[in-house]
Amino acid sequence: MTGTALDLPLFLLLAAVAGVVLFRLLHLPPMLGYLAVGIVVGPHALGVVPDTPRTRYLAEFGVVFLMFSIGLEFNLAKLRAMRREVFGLGLTQVALTVGLALGASLAAAALAARWWPAADGFNWRAAFALGAALAMSSTAIVMKLLAERIELDAPHGRQIAGVLLFQDLAVVPLLVIVPALQGNVGDMATSLGWAFVKAAAVLALLLVFGQRLMRGWFHIVARRRSQELFMLNLLLITLGLSWITEHAGLSLALGAFVAGMLIAETEYRHQVEEDIKPFRDVLLGLFFITIGMLLNPRVVWENLGWVALLICLPVAFKFGLVAALGQVFGGSAGTAIRTGLALCTAGEFGFVLLRQAGELGVVDEGLLQIVLAAMLLSMLAAPFLIQYSDRIALRFASGEWMLASLNLTKIAARSIQTDKHVVICGFGRSGQNLARVLESQGLAYVALDLDPDRVREAAAAGDSVVFGDAARRESLIAAGISRAAALVVTYADTPSALKLLHHVQSLAPTLPVIVRTRDDRDLDRLREAGAAEVVPEVLEGSLMLGTHALLLLGTPLAQVLALVRRQREERYAGLRGFFPGGQDDPVASQSRVRLHSVHLPPGARAVGARLGDLGLELIGATVVSVRRREVRGADPSPELALEADDIVVLRGLPEALALAEERLLMP
Repeated sequence: MTGTALDLPLFLLLAAVAGVVLFRLLHLPPMLGYLAVGIVVGPHALGVVPDTPRTRYLAEFGVVFLMFSIGLEFNLAKLRAMRREVFGLGLTQVALTVGLALGASLAAAALAARWWPAADGFNWRAAFALGAALAMSSTAIVMKLLAERIELDAPHGRQIAGVLLFQDLAVVPLLVIVPALQGNVGDMATSLGWAFVKAAAVLALLLVFGQRLMRGWFHIVARRRSQELFMLNLLLITLGLSWITEHAGLSLALGAFVAGMLIAETEYRHQVEEDIKPFRDVLLGLFFITIGMLLNPRVVWENLGWVALLICLPVAFKFGLVAALGQVFGGSAGTAIRTGLALCTAGEFGFVLLRQAGELGVVDEGLLQIVLAAMLLSMLAAPFLIQYSDRIALRFASGEWMLASLNLTKIAARSIQTDKHVVICGFGRSGQNLARVLESQGLAYVALDLDPDRVREAAAAGDSVVFGDAARRESLIAAGISRAAALVVTYADTPSALKLLHHVQSLAPTLPVIVRTRDDRDLDRLREAGAAEVVPEVLEGSLMLGTHALLLLGTPLAQVLALVRRQREERYAGLRGFFPGGQDDPVASQSRVRLHSVHLPPGARAVGARLGDLGLELIGATVVSVRRREVRGADPSPELALEADDIVVLRGLPEALALAEERLLMP
């Protein structure tokens, strides 16, 4: 590509946007879109983008910021809590994968040399590099998919997270070892020893003195109250430490990892994580484009059989190894299968190690192309393996059905004797406080939570809580959703809440659901999905701040309470009316705004009419919501056409509601 200096960046941006949009439409991770873009525009396909040292060096910054983010997650408290998964399962998986792959690769190369020229001259150095690459799994793909499926706190989610964390940490020494594979055994031992001495010295200096300096320096920068200065300082530290480690003969990524570790010990960690994310994601996308550019489709086509073989054998080998280790380290058969399926495919750091080995000549170019193709295709399979992991586990784990049935039986046993109870989804601090409020009023509840330690301790203390995933249809059925009076989602997780609301609409469409969110961004989505009320933390926090501020300024308490009540009535539909009961005072209720549900049978006058044409507002009635399988939203549009079997929820005084019901139902 020739022309102005902007031609290449603009073309890469255009190609990246198009690729990511396409893969998101297919519900696949954006990273796979970047890889596909690199394959198409690279020097071995269309040849639009040259594979130059300058391009590759720029792409390394993506790895720099990825390692920086991993360093931010690296803290002693987290490692201590997950030491069994990280240093038990994770360490064993990486060590056995490298060791077994080393032996298997050498044996396979010896057998294949007579049929496959690329295997000729294969040695233990190349086998080690391939084994190290095989040991890696994709943190970017797997963690994102687990988060979307609400499985990070599940037993297999903890195992997967622990293994991925150790793999990420193992990259640091592997990036030192792979360059040392170039020379002979004597030189390699010397180079490796010298590299580790330098790494130890640099790390000791940075960690010992850096921890003392980092917090104080960040305090100085933060006191200037400048977001621009804070961001400049963050880039300076990340790139500066990368520069130090590179000039010490180590890698850029190692310096970035150390920078993340140092900042993780300060109180600015979360702010830094948010600020660095845009740089990390964009530059990491560029890195994956350059990885895709390495692939030569012609070589892959000529060796299609070997590509297929190098997809199936490593994936099967890694799945069997991880699944076996998952059971050895205390997981059930189903948990082990899910862990193996999530970790059996290739990862982004495998590409980093292979690219380094290829540039140093450790791995033959022809073999490198075959392995790269196999790794890329295995990553394309990762989302599908995770999507169907539950079905596969239930099919092949003989005890999985029994464990699932036992868990559902426990939930059902807790809820079987309750009626008109509240189903609490999530038993964290908010869920526990809600349970106390319900108990104080003599109301029954059944709580579902995925933290086994919390469930065990709370149940032992007498709370009505059981282990179960509230976003699963079977758990809701066992919790007695058909007999419940209400359901409350106490955790602020919109994807999980939307999944849960979908199940509620199919199982108990008239059940009122209250959902907690952090702010108003997902308000409309949750209401359209069927939430009766959405409670944003930001609004409630601002009301409490305003209440205390007004009281301190001398505003009378009665006036403050009235103001708060008006604010809540304007915000929450449920406070602007009520469904009357048989115990209500009939005289007093005639002067109160109330709610009333009207079912539209076939043949009713309103069927087929638009809400705006019925004139309900003119007689004092407001349509709060319309319940229908296809349309489940509050504040429906005047253009909405009513259908048979709709449930129209009205708000107004009793006289207005009676007139509105007559207008809706009159034939």
